[in-house]
Amino acid sequence: MMKRYFLLIVCVLLYSCSLLADKRAYTVDCIWGQGTYNSFTSLIKYRGKFYCAFREGRGHVFDENGKAEGKIRILRSANGKKWTSVAFFGQEGMDFRDPKLSVTPDGRLSVSIGVSVYVNKQLKAQIPHVCFSDDGINYTQPQKCVVEGGENHKTDWIWRTTWYNGTGYAANYYSTQQGERHICLMETRDAINYREVAELQIPDFPNEATIRFLPDGEMAMMVRRDGGDCMGYWGLARAPFTQWEWKKMPFRLGGPDFLVLDDQRIIASSRCHHIDAACTTSLYMGDIQTARFSQRLVLPSGGDTSYCGMIIEGDELWVSYYSGHASHWPSIYLAKIPLSLFNW
Repeated sequence: MMKRYFLLIVCVLLYSCSLLADKRAYTVDCIWGQGTYNSFTSLIKYRGKFYCAFREGRGHVFDENGKAEGKIRILRSANGKKWTSVAFFGQEGMDFRDPKLSVTPDGRLSVSIGVSVYVNKQLKAQIPHVCFSDDGINYTQPQKCVVEGGENHKTDWIWRTTWYNGTGYAANYYSTQQGERHICLMETRDAINYREVAELQIPDFPNEATIRFLPDGEMAMMVRRDGGDCMGYWGLARAPFTQWEWKKMPFRLGGPDFLVLDDQRIIASSRCHHIDAACTTSLYMGDIQTARFSQRLVLPSGGDTSYCGMIIEGDELWVSYYSGHASHWPSIYLAKIPLSLFNW
């Protein structure tokens, strides 16, 4: 009996040590928390500096007066440790949210923004906007994007643009004037004008989507769904990207992003809904062809959380995200994680 207890104690100690080792293996720092509601991050390296963009407001959507007037803040850092605000913009009567950073083929930093208009807390329009910078500090005025077929839409939401061989690709999820929901693959050459490539046959309210390219040029897409069983969808297609093979993922998505490690593996990030009342921000390893995923890390998080930005810097994965686990207002965090944690 004593031997059994001794073995049990040893196992518990070894497990505890492994958890401590995992915790020491990465760092997490709060890079912005100024007593406002910070959310929906994007992260990029541009001309040797790091940039993190996010929405700043007084609530997830509405403030204490019932207005939705989120603004976009952009932070800059030379080393990923000390961050400085270089831009803060929005417009009265409009909710600027979900900024997504990318670098255009002509070398400009692009900020794609979803802009919503509410009247008496009722959504009246969603209009994609974009602005640009040549130096990461000075930005053009946000301008409306031109979406093919948009004159017949009530809402348009271009959630993230990914560039490949001089062309930008994005998923636009939209509603028609009659209330029908659709999602389409779009392409652009300037991050302003978007042309439809294909309608994506995904059921049950598909919306937020991230696109990446595999080493051989195949397109991969991860799509959130908020209807039916709400499980995410994983898709692959080859040029001209009109024929898709879809697989259902084993978990629900929220603010999905992923990076391609090689021709077999991806690292994915998402809000984790294992306990709906206690969501977290989680990182996953995924197999490209089978859409099998395993949770590798739960970042310090809770409350309203997720919407990661991810880059690979040297031998580390850098992940920006927001979370309300440590204060009343969600703050912006940056995790630096050894890539070795994502080996098979």
